[in-house]
Amino acid sequence: MTDMILRLLTVHRIQEALQAQVVVGENLLDTHITGIYASDLMSDVLAYGKSGSVLLTGMNSIQTAVSSYMAEFKAIVFLRGKKPTEDMKQFARGKGLILLATRGDMYESCIKIAQLEGQMLASSAAPATTDKCEDIAVHQFAIAEGDFTTAGMISTEIKEILNSIGYDPKLVRRVAISTYEGEMNVVMHAQKGVVALEASDAEILVSIDDEGKGIPDVEKAMQEGFSTATDEQRALGFGSGMGLPNMKRNADILTVASEVGKGTRVKMKFVVKK
Repeated sequence: MTDMILRLLTVHRIQEALQAQVVVGENLLDTHITGIYASDLMSDVLAYGKSGSVLLTGMNSIQTAVSSYMAEFKAIVFLRGKKPTEDMKQFARGKGLILLATRGDMYESCIKIAQLEGQMLASSAAPATTDKCEDIAVHQFAIAEGDFTTAGMISTEIKEILNSIGYDPKLVRRVAISTYEGEMNVVMHAQKGVVALEASDAEILVSIDDEGKGIPDVEKAMQEGFSTATDEQRALGFGSGMGLPNMKRNADILTVASEVGKGTRVKMKFVVKK
């Protein structure tokens, strides 16, 4: 679709085109969107999804909701008759995320959305402005090993802290996605970890330290597609080998130091542009 058409597209039009059930967010259906992204791989969503988009997916784990929030998506459409779980509904209500469900598959749904071109009539809303940033103290958060039920909550809290201060939304999105990828890496591959956040008017610093098996070859781990994830982890939509590459793509400076059998330290710096 052209940029002009996308400026006219709302979640309500997507819902009507797909004959989708509104699960959460019926009062938000007039929300304007910037694009459509179809995928069952959450790391791809974080890497390539455009802020303000709608996600089409058959993946109905809590990480689908967290990933969509981190990527600044407006809505999720669950395909093939899948329905969001209660914890996903609760998360979505708290974050203003719209949840829809349809019986159509991914191909069918994409075709129906493509057919919307030429039917858009509404005008888009103006973007919001942000206030000047203020200094904040260092925040630290502990990550538990293998706890996928709460994975992503630390990154969610960090995102809310930065938004409340008034950083540029695009910068906050980059920090949130990078932190989320780092948090998930600890959950999947380490015993425990700590995330530290330090932010000021000049820069945002995020460090993630873990205790675990470490990374034998950091350079190889930085390559897109390289992964040591288990089948169970892949079933949750992770392990596509986009974690560290996503962090490198979003951070202004990324350093990774790891020792096999001991753990890994990741440091990310994000410059606040005046």
